[in-house]
Amino acid sequence: MDGPYIRVEDSGLMMPLREDVTTIGRGRSVDVHLADPSVSRLHAEIVRRGPYAYVTDLGLSRNGTRVNGRLVARRVLEEGDVLAFGSARCRVFGIAAEEFTAEVELRRPAAPELTRRELDVVTSLCRPALSDEAFVAPATAREIAADLVVTEAAVKQHLLRLYQKFRIPEGANRRVRLANEVVALGLVRPLPSAEKVLPSAERTQPPAERTQPPAERSGLAVQADAPTPSVPPQAAPAPSVPAQVASAPI
Repeated sequence: MDGPYIRVEDSGLMMPLREDVTTIGRGRSVDVHLADPSVSRLHAEIVRRGPYAYVTDLGLSRNGTRVNGRLVARRVLEEGDVLAFGSARCRVFGIAAEEFTAEVELRRPAAPELTRRELDVVTSLCRPALSDEAFVAPATAREIAADLVVTEAAVKQHLLRLYQKFRIPEGANRRVRLANEVVALGLVRPLPSAEKVLPSAERTQPPAERTQPPAERSGLAVQADAPTPSVPPQAAPAPSVPAQVASAPI
C-alpha cells in the first residue's frame, strides 16, 4: 500500500491515512472503525503534516490512547508504532523515517487571551467533560445558550471567534477539537464535587444561601404550624338608652 496506513491487529484491516485527518473510534462515521466497547465513539485522530503524522487523543474516553504502551495526549508517530485505543491495538506503517528522538512530542501553543464571555462559553462547552459521568460530546450551541441565558446566535458568534483564536480548522467535529484544546491547555478544570450537582442558577449563589430553604432565601421565615391565638368573643355593646329628664314640679 502506497503512503502511510494503519492496520487493525485483530481483524488485519488496513486503511490508508487521509491527507489531513483520519478519525478513529467506535462510531459509524469514523474513518477507522473499532468494534470494541473500551473504545469511544470518537476516540482519537491521526493528523498528517507533510511527511509527519501524529496521533491526538480526543479525551472522550477514560481508557485513553497509548503509543508503544505509553499513555499520550499527542505524539509524533514513527514507522511500526503500536497504537492502543482502549483495548484495541493498531500499528502504523509507511511513515518516512527521520533522525529524531522517539520521545519527541509536539508542543502545544500558548493559550490565547480570552474575554470574560469567551471563557464562560468554553467553560460551558467543556462542562460535560468535567463531570464524573462518561463524556460523549461537548455541549451544543443550544445547551450553552441555555446555560448562559443568551441567544444561540450569540453563542455561535463566540464559537467562530474561538475557532480562530485556537486555530481550529474547518471541518467536522470542530466543537470536539476546541474542547480538547481547551482542556489540554488547562483553561477549564473540574468543579468540586459539591458544585457538580448544583444547577447553573444556584452555582452563582453564596454558599450560605444554598443551604437555606427557598422561603428563607427571600427573607420569609417559615414557622411551624403554631396555633393561632384565640380571641375571646367580645360582648355586644348594650343598646344606648336616651337619658330622660325628670320634669320639675310646677
